[in-house]
Amino acid sequence: MFENLTDRLESAFKKLRGQGILTEENIQEAMREVRIALLEADVSLPIVRDFIATVTAQAINTEVQKSLTPGQQVVKIVHDELIRLLGGETQSLRLDGHQPVVIMLVGLQGSGKTTTCGKLARYLKEKGRSLYLVPADVYRPAAIEQLTVLGERLAVPVHPSDTAMKPVDICRQALAAAHEQRCDTILIDTAGRLHVDEALMRELTDIKAAAPLSEILFVADAMTGQDAVTVAETFNRDLDITGVVLTKMEGDARGGVALSIKSVTGKPIKFVGTGEALDALEVFHPDRIAQRILGMGDVLTLIERAEAVVDKREADELARKLQRDEFTLEDFLGQIQQIKKMGSLEQIIDMIPGINKLKQIKDAPRPSERELVKTEAIIRSMTKKERRNHTIINQSRRQRIADGSGTSLMEVNRVLKSYAEMMKMMRKLRGKPGILTGQKRRKLPKGLRR
Repeated sequence: MFENLTDRLESAFKKLRGQGILTEENIQEAMREVRIALLEADVSLPIVRDFIATVTAQAINTEVQKSLTPGQQVVKIVHDELIRLLGGETQSLRLDGHQPVVIMLVGLQGSGKTTTCGKLARYLKEKGRSLYLVPADVYRPAAIEQLTVLGERLAVPVHPSDTAMKPVDICRQALAAAHEQRCDTILIDTAGRLHVDEALMRELTDIKAAAPLSEILFVADAMTGQDAVTVAETFNRDLDITGVVLTKMEGDARGGVALSIKSVTGKPIKFVGTGEALDALEVFHPDRIAQRILGMGDVLTLIERAEAVVDKREADELARKLQRDEFTLEDFLGQIQQIKKMGSLEQIIDMIPGINKLKQIKDAPRPSERELVKTEAIIRSMTKKERRNHTIINQSRRQRIADGSGTSLMEVNRVLKSYAEMMKMMRKLRGKPGILTGQKRRKLPKGLRR
């Protein structure tokens, strides 16, 4: 999402790297580039002006630290100011106080409220909460059915709403039903419109008056740019929202919504949607997003995703197989499936520090999601015997695998060659202390040391 902004900022800071000192002239030149980058990212003009003025003033009045170059000093100032612009500290949901906790999702039609309701239910269920879903959208066709299906997939109870009922009456009944079922968290999915109107706001304020809401989350489509910020301002004025959920962050939106909405509404972004799957919801961390924008990667989120999909016992067993030279194509297939659970390949790669510089190299290799799918199809077309012992795969077997996976013989050969080279590298690493075995080099007695 922030790729274009990252590229433009990289270009702006590159000009400062060759400077020996920070002067008002070279700072102003770099800030002109930053201003253009932010405007192209669809950040509102008043916010851009304030951002540039703040960064410029700090850069001019700051003495360059001995451990940093002038370019690095400006990057540090921009990094700190981006964190402030994005909301400062990570803001979590209010789950204490009055029980059950009632969370209402609001926003325009098509912003992804119902899907976000399902994602949020999954997230909270994993945190040990007992959920109750309330479909209060009686206008959109199949809205109630959609949330009911999501509830069944998550094994979470859904209130039996009816399109003939008023939304406020549905919510009153749902509160009583959730209390009877001893659910500690209620998620209300409300109706949207194509635009903000008086009837919509009256309906939402009635629900707010009838239910003890802990959170009112505004769900915004990141693809709509500054329109989403304008709508958020209206919802906040009438409802006093407590936070924002940005959806479709995996798309080609320019990022201006994330950089503008906190400044305009004064309310933090709490979650971002990164895909259609129910697990594609992330807590919004301003410091990590600032690092992504500046091309520094996001190692912490990468680790969290890995920990969420990797079973410790399976990881230990895999390490033992690597030590014994027993890592098969079947294990390789398992690793591909775990990578896919972590998100798209592009999302994972973008979290690696310095990857943006590698992308700028003309002939640099670019991992492809399509190639990953092909590799999985090729391995799945093998028999169990072939996966466990790749040496028996002769020419006729290779042709059968290619036909079964819808690929070519050359692509099958490439997968087998890559696997063989990987195993060869693993054998070399096994001979080095501390690699794969987890053992440290023993310390010799003092008299025997060289």
